[in-house]
Amino acid sequence: MQASNDILPATGPAIILVEPQLGENIGMVARAMANFGLSELRLVNPRDGWPSEKARAAASRADHVIDAAGVFDDLASAIADLNFVFATTARARDNFKPVRGPVEAGRALRARQRSGQRTGILFGRERFGLYNDEVGLADEIVTFPVDPAFSSLNIAQAALLMSYEWMKSGLEDETKTNFSSPDMMPATKEQLHGLFAYLEGALEARGYFRPAAKKPKMVDNLRAVLTRAGFAEPELKVLRGIISSLDRFSPAMPRGDGSPGDDPRRLPAAARAAKATDKDQA
Repeated sequence: MQASNDILPATGPAIILVEPQLGENIGMVARAMANFGLSELRLVNPRDGWPSEKARAAASRADHVIDAAGVFDDLASAIADLNFVFATTARARDNFKPVRGPVEAGRALRARQRSGQRTGILFGRERFGLYNDEVGLADEIVTFPVDPAFSSLNIAQAALLMSYEWMKSGLEDETKTNFSSPDMMPATKEQLHGLFAYLEGALEARGYFRPAAKKPKMVDNLRAVLTRAGFAEPELKVLRGIISSLDRFSPAMPRGDGSPGDDPRRLPAAARAAKATDKDQA
């Protein structure tokens, strides 16, 4: 018998908790459901009664799930109006029911929902899960690929996994995310070659290319490193700014000690080398 608000029409499977023990776990299940677009929570004989302020606090503002939760005296009445039910379990059962993994189960639930069927997922008690006769009321079993040596999941964790697979099954692209990285235009070869020339000049002025006979190979290696990443234009600007700052300032002459134009030593190394060449020629 239902003892709380009428159950609202569902757009996804009902989440059915059989004799849940802790209000905090019920709240965390509600939160997981809300994260992935599920709203219909059914509770079968919750140990500490209902409603539960502990559940509401743990739901972290998933109040619409808590407020609409239905409470039932037994499992049979909790699933009476459903067309198809999965039972979650971490151990093998002595029956002939089909067993699916969570990905396949999520897709199966989605297909049935699209055909107009009402579906549900059973989760057992925190301490030992579902009895065999309770699993027997379901149509199929869903189990998770966990480590057999430590297979027990908290009901909120299990509900989160199934809620995630439910939402993913409804995406046009299962790898789609809610946001993506900035769309940046790749740098032109002219911009990239400009960075090469600038960096090569700065390194040359500092005597990086030693011995001189190895310079061509060192330059090739440097260019290979910088071209592998496929830089975008804004990224090149960041790199060039970093190199310029390192070129102008040092611990002996920090940035706060005057502007770059106050002392010829603050000119970029490449520019200083060019000036020295001009003086020698003069």
